[in-house]
Amino acid sequence: MTEVPRPYQSYVYAYPHKTAYRQLPDPAPDLAALWAGEPKDTLSLYAHIPFCEVRCGFCNLFTRIGAPDELTTRYLDALDRQATAVREALGDAGPVHFATAAFGGGTPTFLTADELTRLCDIAEKRMGADLRAVPLSVETSPSTATADRLAVLAERGATRLSIGVQSFVEAEARAAVRPQRRADVEAALARIRDTGVPVLNIDLIYGIDGQTERTWTHSLDAALAWAPEELYLYPLYIRPLTGLGRLSPTADRDWDEQRLRLYRHGRDHLLARGYEQVSMRMFRRADAPPQGADDYACQTDGMIGLGCGARSYTSSLHYSFDYAVDMREVRSIIDTYTGTDDFTRAQVGRWVDADEARRRHLLQSLLQAGGMSTAGYEERFGSSPFVDFPVELGRFEALGWLDPTAPAGLLRLSPEGLAHSDALGPALFSPAVRAAMAAYEPK
Repeated sequence: MTEVPRPYQSYVYAYPHKTAYRQLPDPAPDLAALWAGEPKDTLSLYAHIPFCEVRCGFCNLFTRIGAPDELTTRYLDALDRQATAVREALGDAGPVHFATAAFGGGTPTFLTADELTRLCDIAEKRMGADLRAVPLSVETSPSTATADRLAVLAERGATRLSIGVQSFVEAEARAAVRPQRRADVEAALARIRDTGVPVLNIDLIYGIDGQTERTWTHSLDAALAWAPEELYLYPLYIRPLTGLGRLSPTADRDWDEQRLRLYRHGRDHLLARGYEQVSMRMFRRADAPPQGADDYACQTDGMIGLGCGARSYTSSLHYSFDYAVDMREVRSIIDTYTGTDDFTRAQVGRWVDADEARRRHLLQSLLQAGGMSTAGYEERFGSSPFVDFPVELGRFEALGWLDPTAPAGLLRLSPEGLAHSDALGPALFSPAVRAAMAAYEPK
């Protein structure tokens, strides 16, 4: 009998994982040469704003608390320089078109309304993105979702606003080291709805200390009262160098079972109320307006990341800047970024060979509830996923993670497979990426 692995190993939203990136050797790759042969007609644009008003106890994102001494101005100055250099590197030999855009962080709405206007100007005037013509997603928080900031985003074309609430129960928010008042959360949600932006997403977390099915249902229903077009349900992770990681560094089987129980309860609760499951974490209201770009596919199309925490993807190299979680290290990297004049080369990254490209395509497709077309895979790679990954797919089938009722030509996870996405994703990592991640020293 195949042993079931522990369900919560790693949230895989990109592959290879950033902890597998390394400093690229001199001479560092030139961006113009990297992008010269790449298709650039369906790119994604991501701008990273690494500032927050507080740092939640579970957060291991690249972010710092506050921005003293006009740091946001200096950061936007650097973002402007980077955007200018990157757009020049993309060249004009063929069409350059951004099919989708997002501002993340950190908290982009940490910026003032005037600074958000400047951020949009950088995306449009420097990069050439038409923010009013493509899906634009922006992350916010209860304390920074002010009317003036939201008005800028709505006017500049935001189609999706995502707010991290995590829990509507104040005691649970405190347990996750995210101090907030329920009244402030509700007021922020009202302001977001007032903007008329078509898609509201609310993030919730399960697995918080003291959380029960009753309190979890309370948070779910409080969110549903706003009829959000999207809901993300995240399992709590305790990671090194985070606030909770310093307090409780290990997980156990009981916690695994608690999170699985709450996941299934939340999933069933949303499915019964007119939501459709898109992935383990993402649920969309069945009548929500389309949000994704029909002509953009994360498995194959490139990404331009602006900011010191953003990644960029070409077909052969994924690259970024240095990565850290510790506050002192984060501040140092931001300071280095704001002092940089030359953004024409990739500094930190990982080369992606044919095997890694296959793994990435399979992983990012399979973790979506809709599954993967085997014909599409075969057309791209000239081989079958069952030939390329017989051991992995055989194990998933033995565990009951593959849907035996899927139509011919569709490789799709079962409900139990989706529930174990955070074990299934890491199982597809290559030995080389595993070794690089294991050798990474958290900082």
